[in-house]
Amino acid sequence: MTPTRQAAVRLTQFAHGGGCACKIPPGELEAVVSGLTAPSLTGVDSPLLVGLATGDDAAVVALPGQENTAVVSTADFFTPVVDDPYDWGRIAAANALSDVYAMGGRPLLAVNLLAWPRDRLPFELAREVLRGGLDVAAEAGCHVGGGHSVDDPEPKYGMAVTGLADPARLLRNDTGRPGLPLSLTKPLGLGVLNNRHKATGERFEQAIATMTALNRDASVAALAAGADCATDVTGFGFLGHLHKLARASEVTAVIDTAAVPYLEGAREAVRDGYVSGGTRRNLEWVAPFTDFGETDADTRLLLADAQTSGGLLVAGEVPGAPVVGELVPRGTHSIVLR
Repeated sequence: MTPTRQAAVRLTQFAHGGGCACKIPPGELEAVVSGLTAPSLTGVDSPLLVGLATGDDAAVVALPGQENTAVVSTADFFTPVVDDPYDWGRIAAANALSDVYAMGGRPLLAVNLLAWPRDRLPFELAREVLRGGLDVAAEAGCHVGGGHSVDDPEPKYGMAVTGLADPARLLRNDTGRPGLPLSLTKPLGLGVLNNRHKATGERFEQAIATMTALNRDASVAALAAGADCATDVTGFGFLGHLHKLARASEVTAVIDTAAVPYLEGAREAVRDGYVSGGTRRNLEWVAPFTDFGETDADTRLLLADAQTSGGLLVAGEVPGAPVVGELVPRGTHSIVLR
């Protein structure tokens, strides 16, 4: 942790929540979108390879006449997670691009999504946000072609991203099989550190470095290792996204809680009470589907912590990433903690 760096304008104070912690709770969201499909465009012969059914990270559609190419489409935006506008832009872009990597794709084109309180915040700050997004997209080799903006009482930023993937080599959340190990490519604890930053102004370089790191290399490594099942860990927390993967794959995930990595300062942030409402809602949502065993209360909160631009959770071994559990045949619960 570095000494507090005071910003001229504290962007996090203009948001009711921060980053992916401001997402609509997963249980409420699933109730709203249930059944919202177009029957004429779905079915066995549909070119829509991944849609709403399993709650995966992005949509994937096959291109007519292109056996080796599918289009990956996603959008992600959120309120300020840090006070520095350039860092916020970088984090939001990395988070949006992550959905494409989580499907095994490569981003091709992004457009900006910007909401800005033009009477309350100077546009110079918005420019810095956009510059941060542009720089991370450039690092990813992804074009940025404009976007859309609205006047909004609360600042929000993100991207809609289009990518390409091989339809025969997708990473999906419904293809997990018993016997596969589970690898996690970034440590947890981003949510509680961001919440502490919002409350105190303390700047956590380790959190910023983690959130701005692309999941590109992890995605490539997962595909090279033969993996076909993965998801990224964002606003629904590790447990929330793991539950969705286990449910979609009709398996149970057994987690070795001692093997799960955390960012420096994360446990202290939980101990000191910097836990977002989104994290508590995540934990409440997964509780009926989880055998917590003897896992202590702080660890449960960290495992449900609402991450922003977190890592990939891969059913398979990824070089350099810790193995945190395994998939087993479906049991009473979708998650078992040990």
